Amino acid sequence: MRVDRKQERQLIERATAGDQQAAAALIKAHQASVYAYILRLSSRHDAAEDIVQEAFIRVLTNLHRFDFRYRFSTWVFTIARRLYLNAVAKHRPAYDTDTVGAQRSLGEAPETTVYDDERRNVCRDALQEALNTLSGEQREIIILFHQQDWPIALIAQHLDMPEGTVKSHLHRGRKRLRHAFETVDGLSEKLSGVEA
Repeated sequence: MRVDRKQERQLIERATAGDQQAAAALIKAHQASVYAYILRLSSRHDAAEDIVQEAFIRVLTNLHRFDFRYRFSTWVFTIARRLYLNAVAKHRPAYDTDTVGAQRSLGEAPETTVYDDERRNVCRDALQEALNTLSGEQREIIILFHQQDWPIALIAQHLDMPEGTVKSHLHRGRKRLRHAFETVDGLSEKLSGVEA
């Protein structure tokens, strides 16, 4: 569900006044993208669910503090990111690419063959394995830029770093991803095995 800024403002105002349907609509509009973001950062389905749930609890609890000069999505992502960083500081995350690979894309998918599912799972596992080779900053910037389609300026604002630094991390991250894909153990054999 996409909402423009005017609709979003109305939903925020109604939710702040106690309208539960407006609060549910706000969550529905942003939950999938925040979940995908945190899942890619954490590589863990259970951690992503917990963090996203906590993030939206905090969003709804502090909705009256939201400053309309800023984008609501940036505020939500910032809250989720802080919760993720706090969780990382408390516990070293365990990377489980099986749960990432098992995730379906949002919405109803058309009927797929076993071959398509297996190929998709192999590719997701390879992507997550490659993302895990990046530094935390590079991984987050790559995810925000390519998966969430955020512009460089917004990423810089969100991460509180200069745009040039974001561009450098993006460039180096892409380079490391290319190298990681070239060296992922048996990726071409796995894909060939799926096609056979």
